[in-house]
Formats: sequence, C-alpha cells, structure tokens
Amino acid sequence: MGMSSFYGPPKPEPDMIELIHHAVAAGVTFLSTPPADMYGPHTNELLIGKALQGGKRENVELATKFGITFSDGKPTIMEEVTIGELKNLVEEGKIKYIGLSEASASTIRRAHAVHPITAVQLEWSLWTRDAEEDVIPTCRELGIGIVAYSPLGRGFFSSGAKLWLTQSWVHHQGSDVCPIPGTTKIENFNQNVGALAVKLTPEEMDKLESYAAAGEVQGERYPQKLATWQDSETPPLSSWKSE
Repeated sequence: MGMSSFYGPPKPEPDMIELIHHAVAAGVTFLSTPPADMYGPHTNELLIGKALQGGKRENVELATKFGITFSDGKPTIMEEVTIGELKNLVEEGKIKYIGLSEASASTIRRAHAVHPITAVQLEWSLWTRDAEEDVIPTCRELGIGIVAYSPLGRGFFSSGAKLWLTQSWVHHQGSDVCPIPGTTKIENFNQNVGALAVKLTPEEMDKLESYAAAGEVQGERYPQKLATWQDSETPPLSSWKSE
C-alpha cells in the first residue's frame, strides 16, 4: 500500500510499474493489493492493472480486499452472509478464492463452514506474535494458508542483518506461510528476496524468539479507532433477519 498511499505521497507510477515488473520477472507469483474502497481509493488496483498488462496477469495470483468502508452504514453483517455472497461469486467464476484479513479464530471457523477459506492475512513477525495463540493454530487445523503482513515489524527490522534474520524467521514458520513485505524500491525488494537464502537452525530460531517473546512486546498495533479491525467478530447468524 506504500506505493499509492500512506508513508508519504504516492510514489511515481512509472517507478512502481518497473518495480512490479521486476518482482514478477524475479519469480513473484502473488501480489496483494490493499482494500479498494479505502486506500486511494482504488489507485493501487489501477496501478497493478496497468503493471500487469501485456500478458503478465496470467503469471500471478492477485488478491484484493473489501469491507473497510461500509456504504450502507451497517458494519455488523454476519460473517455467514458475507461469505455466502462470495461463495456465489466463486460459483459464477468471478473470483477464484475467498480469504479473510485480521479475523478471529471463531470468525475463521464460521466462514470456513460456509465455503473453504484459502488464506487468512494477519500481522506476524518477531515484533507481533499474538496470532500464535489462537488464529494460526486454527488456520493450520483447517488447512488454511497464512499471509503474513508486516513481517519486518512495521520497519523495525528493515535494515542489515536484522532484515534477513527476522524475515527468514517468518519463512521458517512453514510452507503454509507467505510473507508479504512491502517495498517501493527495487534494491529493497532484492534484499527481501535475499532472505530466502538464509537458513536457520532450530537453536537459532529459539535464540531469535528469546529476544522478543510472545508475551513481552507491549502496546497496541493500531489506534483505538481502528481496534475493530483486529481479531474481528460479527454477531451470530441467529441474530440476523434479512431485510
């Protein structure tokens, strides 16, 4: 999302298209764009659309999001209702998969009962490990992939050996984990890819974790006004009446 909004002004479009082309040429097959109805709005999706012209679209899986802006003023629609509509889109061939972002373990189970959930996006790094308690075990129990955003601790580990070690720690969590570090520069992208070459022993993994134990990092990830985005829940289906 740093390409089109936040973290300063939007970056020059030609530079970002060059970066996306570089990533695809390097073997990246998954691109995640922010919620279309919030960031920009829509500018990041438009950018990726331009970058993937000329046959490149067939080489990648593209994930987008919705649901941050509630146009009808009702942010409490039951999870089963939303997933049911997305299931219809899958059956109509308009989308391939369904995923969730920042969902609680119970929300994941409710959604998965309506239609198989392919992936759950969550914040996961040595800096943020609270998802290890419930959400990640739930995903693994149900066979759901994990898309880890901010694997560099929101930039806290974004330079030198810290970058390679901490990002490699995320990679070593399992083949079901796909980190999505953000970048707006080709040289930084190359550093991120370089972390794939770092191999950690179990002892080294334990050593890294000892520096940031799951219960020792304090503070909130988001300001209070955004708290409902985290570990999100919706009312039970039994409380819903179709209008």
